[in-house]
Amino acid sequence: MINPVLLRSFCTLVEVANFTRTAEQLNMTQSGVSQHVRKLEDQFDQPLLIRHGKQFTLTDAGERLYREGREIIRSLSDLEKRVGADPAYEGLVRVVSPGSVGLKLYRHLLNLQKRHTGLVIDYRFAPNSDVERLIAEHKVDIGFMTSPSTLDEVSFKPVAEEELLLVTPSDVFEPSWEQLSSLGFIDHPDGAYHAGLLLGANYPEFQHSKHFKRAGFSNQINLILEPVSMGLGFTVLPFHAVAAFPEPDHIRVHSLAQSVSETLYLCLHTNKFVPGRVTTVISEAEACLE
Repeated sequence: MINPVLLRSFCTLVEVANFTRTAEQLNMTQSGVSQHVRKLEDQFDQPLLIRHGKQFTLTDAGERLYREGREIIRSLSDLEKRVGADPAYEGLVRVVSPGSVGLKLYRHLLNLQKRHTGLVIDYRFAPNSDVERLIAEHKVDIGFMTSPSTLDEVSFKPVAEEELLLVTPSDVFEPSWEQLSSLGFIDHPDGAYHAGLLLGANYPEFQHSKHFKRAGFSNQINLILEPVSMGLGFTVLPFHAVAAFPEPDHIRVHSLAQSVSETLYLCLHTNKFVPGRVTTVISEAEACLE
């Protein structure tokens, strides 16, 4: 295998056409340059230069080595730049979060990508357990969770609070326990958990969401409020999911006496270097969630 240091010396010598100036350019001695050329000649077992005093001409082998070597040196130089580069607005960034915060963040991050087209946003919606696993397995760069991680591989910090909201059909003005029981619960994957937090803090009668008539279910965050808007039941959802609903006049959001919020945690792999593009997306996400 050719030593790239020797190859660089030879190519520089051919381009400068002078041993002394080549040595100065490479911060070497003139004898060091000559030694590098001799080592290459020994490796190829044929002369590369024909010397004429202080001048020289290339042999056929020297011509071929220079043509090929120049491309190799250029490629190595480009590789060094690419490996050492840490662009803030280029490359793929993989993000995963629960659905509600995703409805808030995804469009914001797409606008970031629109401003910096070298950046590519890969956004997935997933429950907390999947977010945690994907981070631990190095399958995503950034995760958001609504509970602290239990894994050593996942570091986390609180970045925002998201209020839980009781949402009913638009014709319900002050929801009593009897009205909620009559309407029935529109369930979703986090329905029991959210209902337990908010309704448990505001209705003494509440024991568990399963005690309500089950009036519907959807696992698509952007569809959960559809049956509510049609008068088919009520539900409890985080703020961003409610704010994203396109027909707010068809639902009613209620401020209860005891407000309840979920803490949103930014999660990263504990032992993974955070490149510039990921830092950029984190900064944008935190600003969006303030």
